[in-house]
Amino acid sequence: MPKDVHHNSAAAPPGSSAGSHGTGRAARPAGKSAPRFRKRRLRVDDVTVVERPMLRKAVGGSVVGNGMEWFDFGIYGYLAVTMGQLFFAGGAEGEGLLGSLAVFAVSFLARPIGGLVFGRLGDRIGRQRTLAATMIMMAASTFAIGLLPTYAAIGGWATVLLVLCRLLQGFSTGGEYAGATTFVSEYAPDKRRGFLASILDTGSYLGFALGAAVVSLLQVVLGNETMLEWGWRVPFLLAGPLGLIGLYFRMRIEESPAFQAAQDAQEDKAKSAAVDGPMTYRQIIAGFWRPIVMAMLLVAAANTVGYALTSYMPTYLQETMGYDAFQGTLLTIPVLVLLSAFIPLTGRLSDRIGRRPVLMIGSLITIVLGIPAFLLIGMGNVVATFAGLAVLGAATAFYVGNLASALPALFPTAGRYGSMGIAYNFAVAIFGGTTPLITQALIEATGDDLMPAYYLTIMSVLGLLAIWRMPESAKRPLPGALPSVDTQAEARDLVAGQDNNPLLSIGDMPLDLVPAGHATASPSAEAVALPAGMELPEVREPEAVGTRG
Repeated sequence: MPKDVHHNSAAAPPGSSAGSHGTGRAARPAGKSAPRFRKRRLRVDDVTVVERPMLRKAVGGSVVGNGMEWFDFGIYGYLAVTMGQLFFAGGAEGEGLLGSLAVFAVSFLARPIGGLVFGRLGDRIGRQRTLAATMIMMAASTFAIGLLPTYAAIGGWATVLLVLCRLLQGFSTGGEYAGATTFVSEYAPDKRRGFLASILDTGSYLGFALGAAVVSLLQVVLGNETMLEWGWRVPFLLAGPLGLIGLYFRMRIEESPAFQAAQDAQEDKAKSAAVDGPMTYRQIIAGFWRPIVMAMLLVAAANTVGYALTSYMPTYLQETMGYDAFQGTLLTIPVLVLLSAFIPLTGRLSDRIGRRPVLMIGSLITIVLGIPAFLLIGMGNVVATFAGLAVLGAATAFYVGNLASALPALFPTAGRYGSMGIAYNFAVAIFGGTTPLITQALIEATGDDLMPAYYLTIMSVLGLLAIWRMPESAKRPLPGALPSVDTQAEARDLVAGQDNNPLLSIGDMPLDLVPAGHATASPSAEAVALPAGMELPEVREPEAVGTRG
């Protein structure tokens, strides 16, 4: 019967002969070269078979929670003109609008800090509990905005309080998207990760659409005067009950299999030395600065288009194109609904043809059709405007429908949440959240209504360069994680064909090292010397073969 090899934390130091009697431990003969080791072969019980009820609960809970958070965060963008009139001196003038957009942008300054704090928490205490905390903080800070006195009541202190609430929103959002994408990606089977992770962004844009619908309904029912008096508070106050709904769904889901497997391995006395604990930010930046830069360029390209469509477009249509507040908001709703429905299709497409080709389509749509889209919007009639918005919506769908699966695949399990927190939130803070402010300021400075199109085009050129360098991750296990499949039969087939499967990289998986010539050594894994400080492995009988659920 073949024997397997496992790391023994109680073994004697390398070179010691103490373990060579009776334990089966291989002692290193004096004067000979260091032995070579390989990762052992993949077994059926290594493969995670995802339970469908648990998967549905995890994806559904994440989508509902994410949608509620983006409703909270997005309604400010739809009320930017109104908030400028209420919270700034001379708010009816252009300075009031720029001040309101500056407050929208300043909330993004807190997102990197939130990403650093929640990213570290997520890698230490788990994804599920961290995401519950971001939900509570977002709902509370949004609800608080609905209770604020205006500039007419307390002067500049109203602006200060608004900024503080928006900073809290930004802080909580810093942990939301990075955590939610990490969570869903770790839950999803490898062959369906693109589709399942894309559903998360469907929830995000449905949250934006719900926010636009609520604001539009209030504008119709109440009118502009009542909206300025008290109606603007209603969308923010809705964050309270909606937050409780999202929290309920979040608390019903369990921790992701990849994170739980890493935790179990750390607690196991016979754990593999290939499995590390949570990484520090110094380790993350030193080890993964290239994929972090790559991810930041991708996020910047995608989010400039996304925020131009969702948060800035109502303001652009009102202030630049001359639509009234109701029309400016209403025109975006059907585009957001269609975008939400189209995003899962782009995610499914990426599972078939790859993440890189689909992301390239989004980039090329923006580069080639971005300026024509804004020319259509500038024609001033509803049909042309809707067509221009649809072009931007298509680019957004191909972009964001794949970020949720492509970005987590750039980083290993031990530092995935933290790496995502850095890359995503710094990019959004620098580029995405400032899109409304920068483009509106450029229009006012130059008088050129096409400045938003130029800005989006430049960012997508940078994004295309990142996509060109990005490794393909479709149908592959996440780095530092074991394969994940839908059925036990698929797990058995995967193990049987592991030596000839180009989608598997055994050397990157958290598997035990065994002597290179051992029967259980994987021929596809690179032979390496025993890492410094690692004790010699102990040979023992393999565990019974089963299937992880």
